[in-house]
Amino acid sequence: MSVDRGVKCAPGEQETPESGFERLVAAEQRVEPRDAMPDAYRATMVRQIAQHAHSEIIGMQPEGNWISRSPSLRRKAILLAKVQDEAGHGLYLYSAAETLGVDRDDLTRRLVEGRQKYSSIFNYPSLSYADVGVIGWLVDGAAICNQVPLCRSSYGPYARAMVRICKEESFHQRQGYELLLTMMRGSDAQREMVQDATNRWWWPSLMMFGPPDTGDAASPHGHTEQSMRWRIKRHTNDELRQRFVDMTVPQADALGVTLPDAELAWNAERGSYDFGTPDWDEFKAVISGHGPCNAERIAHRRAALDDGAWVREAAAAHAAKVNTHTLPLSMSR
Repeated sequence: MSVDRGVKCAPGEQETPESGFERLVAAEQRVEPRDAMPDAYRATMVRQIAQHAHSEIIGMQPEGNWISRSPSLRRKAILLAKVQDEAGHGLYLYSAAETLGVDRDDLTRRLVEGRQKYSSIFNYPSLSYADVGVIGWLVDGAAICNQVPLCRSSYGPYARAMVRICKEESFHQRQGYELLLTMMRGSDAQREMVQDATNRWWWPSLMMFGPPDTGDAASPHGHTEQSMRWRIKRHTNDELRQRFVDMTVPQADALGVTLPDAELAWNAERGSYDFGTPDWDEFKAVISGHGPCNAERIAHRRAALDDGAWVREAAAAHAAKVNTHTLPLSMSR
């Protein structure tokens, strides 16, 4: 079904579902669930939204591991609230994916069976409490750069979900940075923890934006070009990566940490920072399931799925019982 939003075909041109969709997108109109859309567009949106939802749920693990070991009640409450936010983000995104005709239980099965992916960044371990702050600063900072343009994505339910998610991610980034500022004002051991965590998370954070746009390491699938034509994405991977570097270097200077890149330098001609090349062989290994924590993350997600089966069954049985014994309002008078 196509919704007329004032986007008309040219005189003499015959309207088709495909041409109507292309005109809608070109006119910067939102695609809604009941609109006609190409199968490839639907499949792309399912892949991207599902991967994003999986990332939010898997992303609870590295920081959730530190809730019970946080140094104060205040820090426990902050971290608990953040992990809860991430669960909410997963809920919004699975709901958005379901508007495309898929089922979240099926998406979860695809994840645990290795048929769908999540962000490579969550396959690295959180070795110290400083990692909590660096994840907030770098990982959530990279997520903000990547996700703010998605608030203008062409698919309506996804774009609307991203508005709230980005507001909360921005708060998470500030929380992480505040924690690091506190630690950098502490002991030598605390400052060393922050520097060590920065060293370990910097390059994986740069890889979060995906493979480079050109060169041998570029994706052979051409997802970026198609996604930009359909207004799903607004910027290329390298453009977003550059934006993240330019945003982060001044923050690192203010924090007093050194970013682990010998090639990092201001380029006055470009008005941006030059920086080194991530290890794209490592990136390919991680997204192929061979990262430091891939098996651990999926095993934990599978265990949570299995352990929670009785809760889902009980909730479904209760809902069925309530629906059976509840008459419509018109019949209960």
